[in-house]
Amino acid sequence: MLKKLALTTAVALGLSAGGALAAGGSDAKIENYAFSFEGLTGSFDQNQLQRGLQVYTEICAACHGLKYVSFRNLSDDGGPALPEDQVFAYADEYEVFDAAIDDFRSATPADKFPASALANAPDLSLMAKARAGFHGPAGTGISQLINGMGGPEYIASLLAGYTGEEKEEAGTILYENTAFPGGWISMAPPLYGDDVEFADEDASTELEDIAQDVSAFLMWTAEPKMMARKQAGLTGLIFLSVLSVLLYLTNKRLWAAAKGKKSA
Repeated sequence: MLKKLALTTAVALGLSAGGALAAGGSDAKIENYAFSFEGLTGSFDQNQLQRGLQVYTEICAACHGLKYVSFRNLSDDGGPALPEDQVFAYADEYEVFDAAIDDFRSATPADKFPASALANAPDLSLMAKARAGFHGPAGTGISQLINGMGGPEYIASLLAGYTGEEKEEAGTILYENTAFPGGWISMAPPLYGDDVEFADEDASTELEDIAQDVSAFLMWTAEPKMMARKQAGLTGLIFLSVLSVLLYLTNKRLWAAAKGKKSA
């Protein structure tokens, strides 16, 4: 039985490692960024999410969409937490197709972000979760649990991983990227540093910092209820720990007499 269990565990770890290498590539260079939302008690940085939203709006939204995210969620606690009037103003900048009038109209907070503008540009709503199959250089799922490496690290590393080298294959321009599997990607570098001007003058506009900002925002779009789940998990862990202690003490008390007679 123990031998069978050990074999099953080894196979599972092997599959996990294989999946990680396939997702990240053995030559991919992924940085282990320290995001605020990592760990059991981590939480999203509201200012970082707002900066990430700005980066997405001014740079990423030209090609990529967020079709699973509603504008109203931008005011949620634990998220960007924009004031209600700002959410209305932000949504009004977009147009959505309304089947009821068979025409386009200005978006409202109840609407969702538009889908991607280009057929070959993936939607970014769940991108941080879609890339969570990459678990770091160690090549196993344990790395994500211990180091917190996953989708956001991959996205930030990809955005900051362009080397400036280009080549043409079959009429397509490819760009060298140290984080992309195979080392070459068809998407041109979206960030160069100093791409946006933040309201907070102290906010960094370095390329790597901007990449982390938008990656954190995309993690929120994929897991908007992450903080609530962490709180529920932590509460459950504390409850089960207390219950285990009480059950242990109760068991000792119930069987104390029987154990005493046996030893006598």
